[in-house]
Amino acid sequence: MPELAPWAARPERSRGRRHPEPPPEYRTEFQRDRDRIVHSAAFRRLEYKTQVFVNHEGDMFRTRLTHSIEVAQISRSIARILQLNEDLAETIALAHDLGHTPFGHAGQDALNACMQDYGGFEHNLQSLRTVDELEERYAEFPGLNLTFESREGILKHCSLRHAEQLGDVGRRFIDKTQPSLEAQLVNLADQIAYNNHDVDDGLRSGLIRLEQLLEIPLFANQHDEVVARYPDLSEKRLTHEIIRRLINLQIIDLVETSQQAITAAAPADIDAVRAHPEPLIRFSDAMRKANQELKGFLRRNLYQHYRVHRMTDKARRILQDLFHAFMQDPKLLKPEHQARIRQLEAEDGEAGRARAVADYIAGMTDRFAITEHRRIFAAEELT
Repeated sequence: MPELAPWAARPERSRGRRHPEPPPEYRTEFQRDRDRIVHSAAFRRLEYKTQVFVNHEGDMFRTRLTHSIEVAQISRSIARILQLNEDLAETIALAHDLGHTPFGHAGQDALNACMQDYGGFEHNLQSLRTVDELEERYAEFPGLNLTFESREGILKHCSLRHAEQLGDVGRRFIDKTQPSLEAQLVNLADQIAYNNHDVDDGLRSGLIRLEQLLEIPLFANQHDEVVARYPDLSEKRLTHEIIRRLINLQIIDLVETSQQAITAAAPADIDAVRAHPEPLIRFSDAMRKANQELKGFLRRNLYQHYRVHRMTDKARRILQDLFHAFMQDPKLLKPEHQARIRQLEAEDGEAGRARAVADYIAGMTDRFAITEHRRIFAAEELT
């Protein structure tokens, strides 16, 4: 690993874990965090959770798992160039979607609507809750007991109301400070990955066409360069060549713009990074605008496509049905889940019951949610 910059996160200077542990042998603290995430049940379940397309619609579409791996690869590359901590960047990238519901953002919106009277539901908070409380692997503590720096990076967004309940990791939302540079870069690596790979999946699905994307200057410029150089490429290879160039172009812009910002700010260490008034990892103004145009195109033409909308409407109804059924009759669940509901209900009344139900539903994969809905509501399951 290259020598770390003075402002990089250093495992030997970590703010520590919620539950003290002896230091790891032959690994750094951040490597231990990464390994715990990779071995977690929540990470495995990402294989069967929607990115854009429901998992059973095709084996070639991206899932939350493949998306997380792609974000980790981009994050490591950027971290190495900027002499930041690659292990921490990879850890945050692999964990950032652990709390996502089945059926992607449609599932999150549905569960948030169900939880409106009980504190709401945010997948960022749920990712943190997953690593802090819900994973059950270790004898001496709940969750994965990650370092402060990993937990800080997982929590990208947070309302002030929730931040006040989160202790140290929520403090920056109250004080309006920044997270580590590693956390900042993963946030933007996530954008690079999902924008470009949603283009790929959208084209593969046939819901968007190459000709439509030519209205986006960022895409059209790369398209014209590739066609001029390789006029006989098949559409499949043409698409991949354009997308890899788009990703490379955005990474270079991010690296060079961030290097300039870091040089100008000259932070002495990670504490100075946190105290800076704005993030130091950033795109240029031109690239930020270009990315917004691409995101707007995807929203109009892919995410709001009637076929995707049909899927998301079904997802909404499935999760709402499950939530109300389990709230009304927890005995529909297995004994261990009933026990969890009783525990949280004893601590926080009906809100505790709702949170336990939301935890259970958020942990489902797409196909398990579909199967569970069929078991409970389909008449043929009586036989």
